[in-house]
Amino acid sequence: MKVLVAYATAAGSTVGVATRIAAVLRTHGHVVATYSVDEITDAAGYDVYVVGSAVHDQAWLPSGAAFLSRERRTLRGKPVWLFSVGLPGALRGPLRKWAGLEEPAILAHLRDDVTPVEHRLFSGVVRAEMLGKVGSLVFRAVGGRFGDFRDWQAIEQWAGAIAAALADIETTAR
Repeated sequence: MKVLVAYATAAGSTVGVATRIAAVLRTHGHVVATYSVDEITDAAGYDVYVVGSAVHDQAWLPSGAAFLSRERRTLRGKPVWLFSVGLPGALRGPLRKWAGLEEPAILAHLRDDVTPVEHRLFSGVVRAEMLGKVGSLVFRAVGGRFGDFRDWQAIEQWAGAIAAALADIETTAR
């Protein structure tokens, strides 16, 4: 199948996730194009879409959300998987409870434009300079940690599950 993996990234963490998803789908025999949502002028011509964005303030980046809105007619009736890259792995202490609220908040903003087969929230990279001096101090004070929290095994397993679903779709279409 012809798959578009599109992403909106703020500091590069999401492009890493998108690239890994695309690589796994290729190993399962799919033709995969990987682009930033800012590079895509027309998303037509694909059988399947995997779209992701970095998350800021419990919402996708404006460019990611705008892509879904702009391409909603193209995406309608097609299998669409969504992924978000946020903070869950960086949170501990009282903030850990907040992480469970992030995914429903993210999806609430996106469901007007697309009904995904599935959405997955992954942890990304969190650096002090991303939050600014004050934000960094507050983040640490409430139990946040800095580092690369991407779980490559979980990302690859999810991409493998997408590939298995696509195999089922291909079988049904025959």
